[in-house]
Amino acid sequence: MSMHKRTMVSAVVVGVVLATALAAFAGPHFSAWSTAQKVDEIAGNNLDLNTTSADGCPIESPDGLDLYMASNRPGSIESSPGVGSLDIWVAHRESKNAPFGAPVNLGPAINSAADDFCPTPVKHGLFFVSRRVIAGVTCGMGDIYFARFDHNGWSAPEHLGCAPDGPNSALDEQGPSYVKAAGQRLLYFSSSSASVPGDIYVSARGKDGGFGAASLVAELNSTGNDIQPNVRKDGREVVFSSNRPGSLGQDIWLSVRKHIDDPWSPPTNLGGTINTGAAETRPSLSRDAQRLYFGRAPGPEGMSDIYVATREKLKGADE
Repeated sequence: MSMHKRTMVSAVVVGVVLATALAAFAGPHFSAWSTAQKVDEIAGNNLDLNTTSADGCPIESPDGLDLYMASNRPGSIESSPGVGSLDIWVAHRESKNAPFGAPVNLGPAINSAADDFCPTPVKHGLFFVSRRVIAGVTCGMGDIYFARFDHNGWSAPEHLGCAPDGPNSALDEQGPSYVKAAGQRLLYFSSSSASVPGDIYVSARGKDGGFGAASLVAELNSTGNDIQPNVRKDGREVVFSSNRPGSLGQDIWLSVRKHIDDPWSPPTNLGGTINTGAAETRPSLSRDAQRLYFGRAPGPEGMSDIYVATREKLKGADE
């Protein structure tokens, strides 16, 4: 093994130890993450959770009964004849211990002929990113939208404002993550393009319900491609995708803080049980923070596949 490879492997091993220690610091205390598995290979889960198409952007609903994802599998709205766009799909299960069924397309109430992806379900609604173009509304390559859900179904998606007053920019926004904790309502996300490496931002929700100007989250960003943050429900742990020095590829990294008003800790790599030389993207934590979902591209089955890892809350751990 070359000196360079030994250094990278050592850095990842150290990162795993630090990540476990930091997660404990941010409470509650958890075990280390298990080795990630393809979600369709877990006993009972529907085999169509992954396909030969692009499947990614996985995230659980707050109640743990639905698994949202983005996919261009057959059944997606076509952007041109025979070419499916990325659509948002959802798989349901009857209880948290039951297997997930086959994913179902959310349909034209949410999806368009453009790419619709990075779904983030919240109580009574859904944040997502869309590359649809609406004259006089669209800010850039991919903008963040919000749709409400009630007994009548999905509302028409609402476009979040453009910079400098709102979070959407001329770049591609990805990975919206909404946190309501300690009296704060925050939307984390990343902005990037094919030629501009990603950075992570945060926008605060005002009393009028709108989201304000985006601010860089300096301690989470690097010279690399830092994208798709997902923040634990209490605002004290974040996972995101990055190819910064110390990565095996595009990897999943973790950072914590003791209080929501504190700066984030130096990010640590989640190591070889999660990361590979492929691209690990759009990580998300379940509401109890005991399941970590993410996409891996290329996947063994398709252009990208969905994986999940688990950890346990340790006995006597405090919230």
